Amino acid sequence: QVQLVESGGGLVQPGGSLKLSCSVSGISIQDIDIGWFRQSPGKEREGVACILDEYDNVYYKAPVKGRVTASRDKARNTVYLQMNNLKPEDTAVYYCATHCKTMGHGGSWGPGTQVTVSA
Repeated sequence: QVQLVESGGGLVQPGGSLKLSCSVSGISIQDIDIGWFRQSPGKEREGVACILDEYDNVYYKAPVKGRVTASRDKARNTVYLQMNNLKPEDTAVYYCATHCKTMGHGGSWGPGTQVTVSA
């Protein structure tokens, strides 16, 4: 059974940083596509970053490009999302999921972690 568990969310001031983690069990993340999504109240879920292949090429959505870095530690079977220069509009529940190239369809999802950017 594949399980993903996010951690690292919290309250941060605008301009601050957070690093999210996603611990994965039941499957090796070594060469799968896996990434991050977010959903704000009243909005549809959107992609944030997707680690595309075994070479760790990453696709970033325009609103976060240049401010976030997605990575994975294959030894720890953990995926990370480093977020810098956070803005209030980044406030959302952040999810990690497999099959990110197909927006997570058919993949496995974590329960999410709340990120709130506010002064």
